[in-house]
Amino acid sequence: MITIKDLVKRYGKLTAVDGLNLEINENEVFGLLGPNGAGKTTAIHMLATLLKPTSGSATVNGYDIVRQSAKVRASIGIVFQAPSSDDILTGYENLKLHSMLYSVPRSIRKQRISEVLDLVGLADRQHDQVKTYSGGMRRRLEIARGLLHKPKVMFLDEPTLGLDPNSREIMWKYIQVLVREEKVTIILTTHYMEEADMLCDRIGIIDKGKIIALDTPAKLKAMLGGGIIKLKTRDVSVNGGIEGKLKKFSFVRKIEYNGDGLVTVSVDDARRDLPLILKSIDAESVEFTTPTLNDVFIKLTGRHIKEAAEGGFMERYAQYD
Repeated sequence: MITIKDLVKRYGKLTAVDGLNLEINENEVFGLLGPNGAGKTTAIHMLATLLKPTSGSATVNGYDIVRQSAKVRASIGIVFQAPSSDDILTGYENLKLHSMLYSVPRSIRKQRISEVLDLVGLADRQHDQVKTYSGGMRRRLEIARGLLHKPKVMFLDEPTLGLDPNSREIMWKYIQVLVREEKVTIILTTHYMEEADMLCDRIGIIDKGKIIALDTPAKLKAMLGGGIIKLKTRDVSVNGGIEGKLKKFSFVRKIEYNGDGLVTVSVDDARRDLPLILKSIDAESVEFTTPTLNDVFIKLTGRHIKEAAEGGFMERYAQYD
């Protein structure tokens, strides 16, 4: 559905996107993760024809983003971070206006508006002014708006930003329904790692304008091994003590001593391996963790995804191109 070849975007001496190569499949939910300033928003703006690339090429739904920009725009829907629906209009009026802008045929306009309102659960609030909607309802309305013309691709830029946990989970369910019922390919950016883990078929981690990791959430987490087991024990002697016992297990990758009888053990699969270790080790206390996408992100980039301030330099710079 999307093919990107050697895509570059420069602003003077600053390279925001640096030789991006990527293929995104039909009906895939693809997550693009990176700290602010990494180039993800710039990349999406190029794919959506809002920015022209410095070099390289890309196609969306088979159309070139530079030479066939109008056809690309007809193929996509976008939900931006900032709300863009008209507060004074009702939900229905917002959708009717958008359907006219996107040339949805008059004969099916009313039916299509009804379909997308049902899809996002706003049929009963369609005649209320948008200013009376909650944050989650506004997001759902904007998803409905982006779906009116039956796009092949949807760009969701931080779709749950600012929502409370309950509203975020509701939004996740609507996104899953969207893929299943509308047969649409989704490119998702998010700062919420649990969101990416739950929704995305594959994830690309972008840093300094380059994709530095690309795989399924499960395989990305597997890069760090199967987990960490922390033990407190008196049996810390090297020869014949805990180290000797642990080294007998092929799944033990690393052993670290933290003092006061605390030992950290890296293993292949913490849930599977912990019972075997406890049969051999007399532990006073034990805890274990399994890798998360946030652990992967920190390992690859050296920083937490939320460390940079909202609205990084490259993203702000892109507004003026």
